[in-house]
This record gives sequence, structure tokens and C-alpha cells, in this order.
Amino acid sequence: MRGLASFGVHPASFAYCMTTMGAGMMNSIFSFYYVKLFLNKYKISEPAFHQAQVIYMVWNAVNDPLFGYLQDNSRVACCAHRRLSILYGAPFYALAFLLPWFPWHAYVAGDWLSGLHLVVALCAFDGMLTFVLLAQCALFAEISGQHQSRLRLVFYSQVASLAGSSSVLFCGLLSHNMDDFATFQGVTVAVATLACCCMAYTGLHSESRFDAKATEPAPDPAHGPAPPMLSLSAVLSLTLQILAQRDFQLFVLMNFFQVFMVAFCNNFTLIFADHLIPPDVLPSYARSLMYGAGFICPQLLVLSSQTLLKQVGYYRLILQGFYLEVGAAALMLVLGPQHHYILALYLTTVMVLVQASFSLFNLPLADIIDSDLHTHKRRSPLSSMVFGTNALFTKPAQSLAPMLVVSILNQFGYEKLKEASAAADPSSLQALHSAMFSLVCLVPLCVAAVQILAWRPFSIQDSHTVDAKYVDT
Repeated sequence: MRGLASFGVHPASFAYCMTTMGAGMMNSIFSFYYVKLFLNKYKISEPAFHQAQVIYMVWNAVNDPLFGYLQDNSRVACCAHRRLSILYGAPFYALAFLLPWFPWHAYVAGDWLSGLHLVVALCAFDGMLTFVLLAQCALFAEISGQHQSRLRLVFYSQVASLAGSSSVLFCGLLSHNMDDFATFQGVTVAVATLACCCMAYTGLHSESRFDAKATEPAPDPAHGPAPPMLSLSAVLSLTLQILAQRDFQLFVLMNFFQVFMVAFCNNFTLIFADHLIPPDVLPSYARSLMYGAGFICPQLLVLSSQTLLKQVGYYRLILQGFYLEVGAAALMLVLGPQHHYILALYLTTVMVLVQASFSLFNLPLADIIDSDLHTHKRRSPLSSMVFGTNALFTKPAQSLAPMLVVSILNQFGYEKLKEASAAADPSSLQALHSAMFSLVCLVPLCVAAVQILAWRPFSIQDSHTVDAKYVDT
């Protein structure tokens, strides 16, 4: 760690961001490819797909507050210490990432086992993702209470995310966008191994300001009474205190739609581009570059906005991102689907804006955690519980987005086209493409408009002007 400092690298920030890189490598590939894999290659039926998404939606919502409670209140070291949660969870996270890419047998159309495979893959991956990344999110709020230190964490995280999200680019180029499935599987194994090593580095070298307090047997009475073992009623009481904050309510509403948009872009950009942009206009290698840019450019955008983050704050930058989404979607709707190069640029732009804004969301959540700590005079912050409660209400959007879009597409013949594996009737294909183009334009337009209404009343708008709201201990 001292060696890193000698090269001008901040050791704590570097250790923190290694989990960002590892998780980014796996999450980008998982979210970008799993829907197309199960729909087109494993040929899962629509009912089985929806059933899997409903089960995933319930588990996705429940596991975040559950793990948040465990990590904030457990006295078991692997839960109480943020870095140990990451260290011990990393291997299982990597193994869960590999589950979808290896079929359990040769699937045929409508095979019930492909539905079970999807359920297991989604729940296992999200469970381990939640366990590891909740601990990392808590570290974000607990490494330092200073805004400038948090901006440094954002900077390091974006550099790490830039490296991690490039996995989609290399995976697409090497596997020809999953057409060479054996190579694709090999890439996922390599990614899982490297990601596990990155997260293990965080687990070995990162530290929270409050880790020492997590296992104190008898705290000094001068610092307040020892926290009691929390009963169910106490947990509900703490959760209600978190939910009572108006800024938390506004953030959750806005974030719900952001999670929806992230899932919408990640899951369907590949499918939309395949149908709306002819292969002779955008060949395979160009598509790989386009998809890679959708994951790489958000980090470049955030990195280039560090000065603006310091000068105007995250609140205004997020708000301006929503306005840009509305403008871009309205312009594309007016131009129409026949402008293929503009459409490719638009699809990439929406992915970039959505992912870039989402990359800043730890900043308002950290401010909400600080406000909760100060308001209720807590001995230590409820970092994991705040992140977990936020996820309880926002994570269902990860399932609602694919369920809604697949249902709409199948109404226009997408499932029949996939099952036929042959040229469809031109009129039905035109109707499907028209529906896809409407989704591409109207979903970002409507969602961003709602987000503007939800985000404007958020009151913590000037935290960037305060060096240290609460003294680090």
C-alpha cells in the first residue's frame, strides 16, 4: 500500500475501486447478454421468462434489506466488516456469474429446464452481487465523510469501471457478439477469475472508519450506550425512520426509473440494433465497438466531469442528464428510423447518459446517510440499511423492464419470429420494427420526464460546497 502512495496513488481509494472493476467486468457482460442468450439461444418460452422474472423480482427486492440488516447489525466478522464481506463473497460472486453461460443440457424451444436455469442464474447472481456490493456501497459512505474524499472515490471508481466495462467490448469482438459461443464461454471464465482477484484485493486492503466499532465488546459510555440486539420491531422502526426522509423518498422514486432505464438499455440495445440497423450498414465489428462504447463512454463522461462535480454538484449534473435524454429522444422520434447511423448514435447516447447519471447515485445516497446519522444522532451510520432499503423499492424495476418489453415485442410477433428461425412476413416484420422504434424513443422520453419531476424537489443540492459536514472518526 505504501508503494502505491509513492506513485501518487491514494491507497484507500485504489483498494475500494478494485471491487468496482471486478464487479463492472461481470455485471456488464451479465446484463448485456443474458436476455438474448435465454430468448434466442436457449429459446425460453414467454411464460417461463416471466415466471423467472417475477421470482427474481421478489428475491431481488428482499435480499437487499436482508443483507443490509445483517451487515449493519451482525457481530459475525464476515458480515460486520465491510472488507471481509467482499473478501469472502468474491469467489461465490464469480461462480454465480458463470451460471447462465453453461447450459444444463441441449435446450429445445419451451424447455422447462431453461426456465429453472434462468431462475437459479438470476437469483444466485443477484444474491452474491448484493452481498458484495452492499458492503462496498457502505464503504463509500464510511471511508470518509468529506465531500472531496468522496469525489476522489468517484474518480477512482470511474477509472476502474472504465476498465471493467470494457469487458463487453472485448467479449463482443472475440466472440463475434456471442455468435462464437465456445469463445464466449472461455471469455466469461477468464473474466470471472480476474474479477475475483480484483475484489479479493479490496477485501485484503480496504477499511471502514467504523469497522473497529463493529466488534467492540464494551464501548466507552462517553460515546453513548451500546446498541441493543435489534428485534424485528427495532428493524422496522429504523426502516420507517429512513423512509420518513423526504429526500430519500424523492431519490427512491427517481432511482426506480433509472434502474428501469439501465435494465432497458442493457438488456435490449443488442436486440434493437440487430433488428433496426441492417448488417450492411453496421457490420459486426462496428456493432461491437458501438456496444463497447455504451459501457465505456459513461465512465469517460463522469471522469471528464470532475471539475463540474466540484463546481456545480451532482444534483444539477443529474438533472441536466435527464433533460438531454428528453431532447435526444424527441429528436430521434421526429427524424424516424430510416436514419440508421443517427439511430446507432442515439442508442449509444442514451446508454451513455443513463449509465453516467447512475454512476453518480452513491453521492446523494451518501448524503442521505450522513443526514440520517446526524438527525438521529446514531453511534454509527446505517449505511447498508439505507442502500438496502433503497434497493427494496428500486430493484424490482430490473425485472419489470424485461417483462414489459418482451410482452410488447411478442405482441408484434417477436417470439414467433425467433421460433420460426426463418424469414418472417414483411408486413409483420415491419410492425415489429415499428414497435421497437417506438420503444426506443418513447421509453427514454417518458421516463426522463417523470424523473425530472421527481428530482427537482430534492433538497440536498449544495453538499459540494461543504468540505466536511461531519468529523471523521
